[in-house]
Amino acid sequence: MKRMMLMMAAVVIIAAPALAFHDAGVAHCNGCHTMHNSQSGEAMNYNAAGDGPGTAPGTGYASLLLYENKSDICLTCHGTTRSNGDIRSYQVMSPDGSMAALNSAGDFIALKLPNLNDGHGPDIPGDQAGHNIQSFIRNTTWDTTMLIAGAPGGSLNNNQLACTSCHDPHGNGWENPATGYEGFRLTYRNGQAAKVGTQVVNYTADMVAFPMSMSADPANNNHNVYVDGYGAWCATCHGDFLHSGGAGGGIHPSDTLLINIATVYNAYNGTTDCVTNPPVGLVPCGTGSAQTSYLWQVPIEDPDFTVANITSTDGPDDVNSVVTCVSCHFAHASSGPDSGKWDFNATLLMEDGHNTGPEYALPNPYDDAQRSLCNKCHSKDEYDDLTP
Repeated sequence: MKRMMLMMAAVVIIAAPALAFHDAGVAHCNGCHTMHNSQSGEAMNYNAAGDGPGTAPGTGYASLLLYENKSDICLTCHGTTRSNGDIRSYQVMSPDGSMAALNSAGDFIALKLPNLNDGHGPDIPGDQAGHNIQSFIRNTTWDTTMLIAGAPGGSLNNNQLACTSCHDPHGNGWENPATGYEGFRLTYRNGQAAKVGTQVVNYTADMVAFPMSMSADPANNNHNVYVDGYGAWCATCHGDFLHSGGAGGGIHPSDTLLINIATVYNAYNGTTDCVTNPPVGLVPCGTGSAQTSYLWQVPIEDPDFTVANITSTDGPDDVNSVVTCVSCHFAHASSGPDSGKWDFNATLLMEDGHNTGPEYALPNPYDDAQRSLCNKCHSKDEYDDLTP
C-alpha cells in the first residue's frame, strides 16, 4: 500500500504544471541574487558578453544582485530572444525593433534610435522614446534631458528609472485568471513604495486590468483589458496630467468619460471609410459598429470589463468608458516620440518608419491613406484627400 501511495504521489508531482518564474509571488532567489558572490571563483557580470570588467572574484554587487544594474537583471530574461527564436512572451526589448508590433507595452530598443521623427519638424533623439531605463548590457542610459527637470507633469526630480521603479519583481498578488486581475504585470499596488534613483515613490492606486495572452500578437481580439486605475497609477509620477474638462491649462483630459465620443469611436473605421461615408447631420462618419470597433492601438478603460473582454471587439459606451494614458501611449517606449502608439508628427501612418527604418514602423490598422489615430475619437478626416 505504501508503495502504491508513493507511486500515486509521483504521478501527481509529474502532472503538476510548472510555474513561471514570477508566478504565485517570489521567484526562485538565485535567478536574481547570489549568496556568496561568484560561482567557482568567477568575476560577476557586467556587459552583454559577460566578460567584464565586472567585479573582482570574491566581491559582488549591492543587494547580492547578479548584475550591478537592476534593469540588467530583468533584461537578461526580458530583453533577449527566446531559445525557440520567439521575441514575444514578456520580452520588452527586441534586438532590432521587430517587437514594435508585437508588444502591447512597446519596445525599449527605440531609446537607441538616432531620430524618432518620421513625420515633420526637427530630429527627435531616442531618449524621448519613452521611459528611459539605464542598462549596461543593452547600452541604454537615463534621460539626459529630463534627468534634472523631472518627470513630465510631475514633481519627481530625477528620471533615474529602473524596471523595478514600476514593477515588483517579488510579486504582489500574482495574476490568476480564475480569480481576477490581481497584480497586473507585477506593477506596484496601492500602499507599496519603490525607488527612483535616490527618491522614494509611494503608489496610491492599483492598476486593475486583465492581461492578454503573450503567446500571440496583440490584436483587436487579443488585447489587455483595462478596468480601473490606470491614470491614477501613472499619476504617481505624472500627476499634473490626471485631470478632466480642460483643467491644467487646457491639456487633453484623462480618466474622463467618453461622453459624445463613444459614438464617434464606434462608427470610425479608418480614414478611407470616413471619407467615403461622410457624416449625416449629427451622425459621425464611418460604417463601424459598437460590436466590432475596439482598436488595440487606441484602448479604453471601463469598469464593466471582465476577463472575457480580452477577446472581445466591443467598443466603448458613454456611460462608463474613459480615455486614459494608455489610450495614446505605450507604457515602456516606442519609435513614436513620447511613447506614442503612433507617430504624432506623421500626417499619414504610412510615413512611419521613414527615418527610423521599416522594422520600427508601428502597426497601421487601416490602409495607406490613413491619417492620425487621433481620429478614432475625434473624426476630423471625413473630407480629406485620399491620395497618399
